[in-house]
Amino acid sequence: MNTIVTGGSGLVGKHLKDILPDAVYISSKDFDLTDIDRVDAMMDYFRPKVVVHLAARVGGIMDNISYPVNYIEENIIMNTNVLKKCHEYNTDRVISVLSSCIYPDVVKNYPMKEDELFNGPPPKDNFAYAMSKRCMATHMDAYIKQYNKRWCYLIPCNMYGEYDKYEEHHSHFISALVKKIYEAKDSVEIWGSGKPLRQFMHAEDLARVIKYMIDNDIVDNFNVAPNFNYSIQKMTTIGLEACGKELGIVYDNTKPDGQYRKDVDSSKLLSVLKDFEFISLKSGIRRVYDNFSKRYD
Repeated sequence: MNTIVTGGSGLVGKHLKDILPDAVYISSKDFDLTDIDRVDAMMDYFRPKVVVHLAARVGGIMDNISYPVNYIEENIIMNTNVLKKCHEYNTDRVISVLSSCIYPDVVKNYPMKEDELFNGPPPKDNFAYAMSKRCMATHMDAYIKQYNKRWCYLIPCNMYGEYDKYEEHHSHFISALVKKIYEAKDSVEIWGSGKPLRQFMHAEDLARVIKYMIDNDIVDNFNVAPNFNYSIQKMTTIGLEACGKELGIVYDNTKPDGQYRKDVDSSKLLSVLKDFEFISLKSGIRRVYDNFSKRYD
């Protein structure tokens, strides 16, 4: 089946390419998705039956705080252009990837299920990015309702992997942690108090879910996350153990903690993928550390 993957040079895109090599992987160097004419040219040339929409402006918490206009404008424009052209070119399947940060900042019950998505505003620290992703979900739901589309979206927790960025203001927590551990002599500095709780998933796991959905023609919206929910402090300790380092931990309380808790419930997904097993955090971090070491030694 003719499949294209936007954001093909990103964290999830590269992991997906490892297990779904026959798809066409599109990067911003190939087609600027904020330009409707370039999106039209892409769709006209490839005429895909399946589009996996991964492309987005993403970054760490400080980048989100500093550039909210860029996050909301670029993402909404990209998403609108892609969905519009998928509709015009009669794309059978669209699988979009959102983020667990779109869930309400505070809810009564954790972990959060898919039907709780709009039960309150998202967290302030990445409000613009979160709203752009909520708009994506609403936009897809509108196409499904009005045109009976076989489209769906996935809501993953925080991710990491060998293909992530390691720059301080653009990286995700695990990648930044690995870089700090690799470079540290006595201690690693962690932004915030270390108390917030997080789920982290290796990007390869999300890639495996996407491939399974394509191969088995599954059309539904799912949370995607392992069932652990660790504090930043505990994940740092696990990271040190995984990397074989004995270092102190220093907390920079001048930096924001972000949302205290945002764990999601993957029971709906696992009722379909009954034998699916997530990569353990310790082994996943070790993979990232080994990859980083090879690149920077």
